Amino acid sequence: MTIQVLGISGSPVKDGNTDAFLHKALNAAAFGPDVTASFVSLAGKDIRDCTQCNWCVIKQVEGKYCSQDDYMTQLYPQLVKADVIFLATPASFARLSPILACFIDRLRCFYLGKKYSGALANKVGGALVVSWYRNRGVEPALQSIVSAFLGLQMLPVSPPRIGSPYGAAAVSSSHGEGEFDRADRLGILKDKHGLEGARTMAQRAVAVAKLLKKN
Repeated sequence: MTIQVLGISGSPVKDGNTDAFLHKALNAAAFGPDVTASFVSLAGKDIRDCTQCNWCVIKQVEGKYCSQDDYMTQLYPQLVKADVIFLATPASFARLSPILACFIDRLRCFYLGKKYSGALANKVGGALVVSWYRNRGVEPALQSIVSAFLGLQMLPVSPPRIGSPYGAAAVSSSHGEGEFDRADRLGILKDKHGLEGARTMAQRAVAVAKLLKKN
């Protein structure tokens, strides 16, 4: 039995704090030979808005998820194959990044699609959010991701006994106080509490996925 974990970063900054935070979760998830983990960055990718054209509702067929042909065409099969899906975003005005929100909107084909409705059901989901300041919109952003998981009939997990009850959260400035150090681009790596939340959530996600596969 192999568990496939897919981590998707919705940060517009490639190789920044959100990517680093997600990598920590993926490394923690792939703690055994029976777990594979892959990383996807949405930065700079062509992901168009959902036009609500209802093509997926009426005309969706095997291997064709959406009427639009953009980067989502590559992602849809990966999402279907994954057992665990992590979505990560910076907190932007107490909400998701625009590109991750657009990505989630395009998952409508798994909610209402003629062929693939329910294709993500019972997969395990984990939400990760990075904030520059402490308490600056982390939980609303986490809740947005969890709401998407629930709408897709997925099973969201959270870190046990640490961090937010909605997912893993961390701050990228020192103690979340907003101080900027030009020499330290990845301040997230100093937030030990946040990193522990990502680690424990990732391992719990894999454990739940294994239980689901056994049954």
